[in-house]
Amino acid sequence: MNKIMLIGNLGRDPEMNYTPDGVAVVKFSLAVTQRRGKSATGERQEETIWFNISAWRQLAEICSTYLKKGSKVFVEGSLNPRRYTDKTGVERMSLDVTITDMEILTPKGQQAGSSAPGATDTFLSEDESLGDLDSHPF
Repeated sequence: MNKIMLIGNLGRDPEMNYTPDGVAVVKFSLAVTQRRGKSATGERQEETIWFNISAWRQLAEICSTYLKKGSKVFVEGSLNPRRYTDKTGVERMSLDVTITDMEILTPKGQQAGSSAPGATDTFLSEDESLGDLDSHPF
């Protein structure tokens, strides 16, 4: 089983594209910050891990429409680590995630990037039929 769940903030606005067959695909980066114990000086230690996120079809359209840089989201999907060689010839690894579910955590009416603890808007699945988008609370 390959399943990953992440909560983080978009590092850039989603970029929407379409395959030659007309299938929507959106890509964006997601920053996930882990807080670990305290350092020897008593400061809280944090580590930010970056993930490359992609979504397909209707979920891609929704992400493109409602997410922007700084938005806080919960995403669920599969992890696809990828090795590549950068421009300087150094081998690197990228953490790519193809999502099947997404929940917007930035409260309605609040600026992306600022957070309110425990605020949740809407959970959306790639398989969910949305019908009229105006009927949803976001």
